[in-house]
Amino acid sequence: MVDSEAPLCLPRLPLTRLPSNPLPQGTIDTHFHVFRADAPLNTPRSYTPDIATTADWIAFADQLGIGRGILVQPSVYGLDNQVLIEALTAFPDRLRGIVVIEPKASPDEIARLDRLGVRGVRINTRNKGGLPLAAAETLAAAIRDFGWSLQLQISPEQITGLAGRLRDLEVPFVIDHLGFIPLADGAWRQHLPALQRLADSPGGYIKLTAPYRLTRERGYPGFGEVVKALGTSHPEKLLWGSDWPHTELWSDMPDDAELIDGMQDAISTPALARKIFVENAEKLFFDR
Repeated sequence: MVDSEAPLCLPRLPLTRLPSNPLPQGTIDTHFHVFRADAPLNTPRSYTPDIATTADWIAFADQLGIGRGILVQPSVYGLDNQVLIEALTAFPDRLRGIVVIEPKASPDEIARLDRLGVRGVRINTRNKGGLPLAAAETLAAAIRDFGWSLQLQISPEQITGLAGRLRDLEVPFVIDHLGFIPLADGAWRQHLPALQRLADSPGGYIKLTAPYRLTRERGYPGFGEVVKALGTSHPEKLLWGSDWPHTELWSDMPDDAELIDGMQDAISTPALARKIFVENAEKLFFDR
């Protein structure tokens, strides 16, 4: 179905070089999407994806030395998780998934998805086709016994006041893309304490991903400072993800090697790098 208001994303850039320093062995990419050419797209939706398949991500990951990945259901597929399920079935040892399901999905359906490697549900308040924050309590009750997490793509104004509500859900939760806090002119400083309060929760995690979604300035000034601050305050609550293939961009497509270089430059020690790139994600998504 055609959606005239859903512009076509730019294609990703080819990987023309490796990062200056290799990623830690066993690196886990906790946030990427895949798209199949003939898969039906949701209407309405916020964008039309450029096609990037599971095989394309595997090639990308192999070039970079990424061992495993967490495939996140994109909003353009709505509640149809078939493309994600196909990927998990093809690479059961390498991939886990975050789906979008009806808040009142049956225990039998959640158990079926769990056996396939699904480990969480995504709430997305920023894109058409995403589940609302109002579904959090119902979803948490449905997934609690399975050890799944809630993945939340929210806006900065939603962060304040969420800490208590999310902690009371008694399930792990992950904030996508640093909660979209703005980086320009040091604006991140006023949002950082609220983000840290979310990470104070026993099950609260933050994804250090997609700085190009937080500022339009080249080099993403401020991103490194946020990573350093969170690395000091919450080293065991941070996750890295590529956000490949960088959907919903119509200019300034980022270079993946540059993104990884910037991320690694902001990490103070090899031990912290192991936590962010490997250990925290392993504990959250691959412990069983």
